[in-house]
Amino acid sequence: MSETPRPAATFIRIGEDGRPWLYGSRCSVCDAVFIGAREHCGRCGQRSTMGAVRLGERGRLHSFTIVSRSYPGIRVPFVSAIVDLEGGGVIKGNLLEVPPDPVGLPFGMPVRVVFRDAGEANPEAAGHVAHFFVPLEGRNDD
Repeated sequence: MSETPRPAATFIRIGEDGRPWLYGSRCSVCDAVFIGAREHCGRCGQRSTMGAVRLGERGRLHSFTIVSRSYPGIRVPFVSAIVDLEGGGVIKGNLLEVPPDPVGLPFGMPVRVVFRDAGEANPEAAGHVAHFFVPLEGRNDD
């Protein structure tokens, strides 16, 4: 029997089916979406208006940085990306399965969220499930 995966971040939930997903909060007043649990809205300032929501699994590349130096044990270079999720929310994570070359990383590129062992980014985090992004198949068919 395999061990239950452990989330690498507080905004990753593991469903009853064992599949991870991104957890967020949506404001009932202004409809703003944020990653993770929130009690108050960061957009309109309303208090106690946030409800739990399952975040989108697709998004678009908003910005990125190619990281060439990092902590000992972290494999470089890698692409650190900021993604605007479909349905709301903005999240940072590593973009996988692409060369670390800005020529192949157009802003607005469609991506999807994938979950993998966090040891892929940091060997010390092995055994925890983390979110990453990969280019969406058929991304030229927008």
